[in-house]
Amino acid sequence: MEKDGDGGDGLRHHAIRLPLTVAAMEGSGSEITSNGGPSVSLRQKASSLMASSAAAYRSKPASFWALLALSGGAMLTAFPAASLLSRLYYNGGGQSKWILSWSAVAGWPIPALLLLPCYLFTDASPTWPPSPWLCFWYALLGLLSAADNLMYAWAYAYLPASTASLVAASSLAFSAVFGRLIVGKKNRIGLSTLNAIVVITAGVVIIALDSGSDRYPGITGRQYALGFALDVAGSALHGLIFALSELVFDKYLSNGSGDGAAATRFHVVLEQQAAVSLSAFAFTSAGLAATDGFAAMRREAAGFSAAGGGKAGYAMVMGWSAATFQLGVLGATGVVYLGSTVLAGVLNAVRVPLTSVAAVVWFHDPMSGFKILSLVITVWGFGSYMVGHSSAKKTSGGSSQ
Repeated sequence: MEKDGDGGDGLRHHAIRLPLTVAAMEGSGSEITSNGGPSVSLRQKASSLMASSAAAYRSKPASFWALLALSGGAMLTAFPAASLLSRLYYNGGGQSKWILSWSAVAGWPIPALLLLPCYLFTDASPTWPPSPWLCFWYALLGLLSAADNLMYAWAYAYLPASTASLVAASSLAFSAVFGRLIVGKKNRIGLSTLNAIVVITAGVVIIALDSGSDRYPGITGRQYALGFALDVAGSALHGLIFALSELVFDKYLSNGSGDGAAATRFHVVLEQQAAVSLSAFAFTSAGLAATDGFAAMRREAAGFSAAGGGKAGYAMVMGWSAATFQLGVLGATGVVYLGSTVLAGVLNAVRVPLTSVAAVVWFHDPMSGFKILSLVITVWGFGSYMVGHSSAKKTSGGSSQ
């Protein structure tokens, strides 16, 4: 860890650096091509990759990689589940965008409860009292999160879950741009990132051009367009929230020093998530009360038809929506803390094929040829980013993009 370069007392959080440098091939182990250049065999490349990966793993404690794996796993499982539950809410008769938005932040006690064992059984101490600036950032991130949830609620009201997830892949582009502009050099936009942005954006455009093939009955063209636009806007806001969260970690929630600092001070992720979700819950509850949403909950529960139907089915969908969304956001915040905004954006894009395939299987979403092409392009864009990112590591000696 190192101190901020501007003289502040904050300490920078961990950036993931994976040195994948391929050792120079010398002697008889190298082949000579017809133009005189060395040719590295696949076995040599694999051996070098395994050696560099092992070195990267040993460079940080096991607790760091365990927390990163848990955070990434939470994103890749909880976010798709939350997306499918949003669609299930509408399929079961739910109609209020405010109610669905409220359920997304109603799980704010989850990170707060997880903090208790951290304080009781570890050396972690609360960040208390929070500075006025930290309280401001918590309130701002809460407001942005509330707006983001509302945009996605509108999107899922008018778009199939598979389509909404494909459009949401554009968050990678916004994460890369906002990460570079707000956080700085840790989120470099190299050629691989730029290529992924262009390719994934092309996939979103294909979905827009094929808007007539997957529209649900009763959804007008204007409603579909509104859902599409709000899905893109929500993805942009998602990327901005990632970048601002990383900025807060950098400036106000220092994570100590040493290789294990990020793991030993992981409780600041829970603190931030609890505070931001509580702020978003307050904003959303105010909007829900202003639109008579609490009374609407009782009416919707009485006529709900999904998950067994009735009040029990309604409560189950709302409860699981709150839990899965909160775990997904908590995982994303952990990835931002341990890695970077761009890494969180990449994992957010990875969940696209998972959500799309699950929506086709469970909800029998229409899967047109254009949507399949968009899915392939999205996966291709992610793959090109990863390959290019690894190549950049080889030449830069592990500098983070």
